[in-house]
Amino acid sequence: MQGQRLDKWLWCARLVKTRSLAAGLILGGKLRVNGERTIKASQRVRPGDIVTGIAAPRLFVVRVLGEADRRGPASSARTLYADLTP
Repeated sequence: MQGQRLDKWLWCARLVKTRSLAAGLILGGKLRVNGERTIKASQRVRPGDIVTGIAAPRLFVVRVLGEADRRGPASSARTLYADLTP
C-alpha cells in the first residue's frame, strides 16, 4: 500500500468535519504521526501508523487500520482506525 494523504484520511475517518479543517490542524502543528510533528497535509499515512492530535476541545490518539477511497457512513469510518485515546 502506498498510503493515503493525512488530511483526506482524517476527513474520511470522520475525526474532523472538513478537509480544510484537517489541513488547518496539520499546518498549525497540532498533529503528530508516529510521534513526529507533521506540517504537510500531503504526508502519507499507512496502516499501523499512530496519529495523535487535538481537534476542537478533545485529544485523540488513533492507530490507522485502513484507507478509504471516499467518505462513507460513520459505521464504515470507525473501521479505519482503532481508538487508543487514554
